[in-house]
Amino acid sequence: MTLTVQRMDNVGIVVSDLDAAVAFFTELGLELEGKAQTEGPWVDQCVGLEGVVCDVAMMRTPDGSGRFELAQYQSPVAQPGPHNPPHNIVGMHRVMFTVDDIDEVLTRLRPHGGEVVGTVVQFQDTYKLCYVRGPEGIILGLAQQLT
Repeated sequence: MTLTVQRMDNVGIVVSDLDAAVAFFTELGLELEGKAQTEGPWVDQCVGLEGVVCDVAMMRTPDGSGRFELAQYQSPVAQPGPHNPPHNIVGMHRVMFTVDDIDEVLTRLRPHGGEVVGTVVQFQDTYKLCYVRGPEGIILGLAQQLT
């Protein structure tokens, strides 16, 4: 049997304010690996756009198992999506993070625009869970293991 995927490398998210997104994900506990600007024919060909100039910040989880590529397009200008769409939109994404203390994380994220989508709930005796809308309407899941 031939394996096709070796691992998931990163999740890419287009944002309109790179610094605000980096601050939000840093507050969540991700670490900034670095920032760069990317442009040129290889980028244009890869993403199917012309004249791409894009600022990129690579963020990683503290254990090194997950990475986020935050991208702010200078050219062509990024197209805004619908404002705060509900979670059941086809193609809508969310990323789930395991955290030590949901209530403490929510307190830290609120000054950076983090808002709970519904409410914090408890699943049986095992998890506290919630969805948080962050910068650009990005939906994150937070899970706190109780047992």
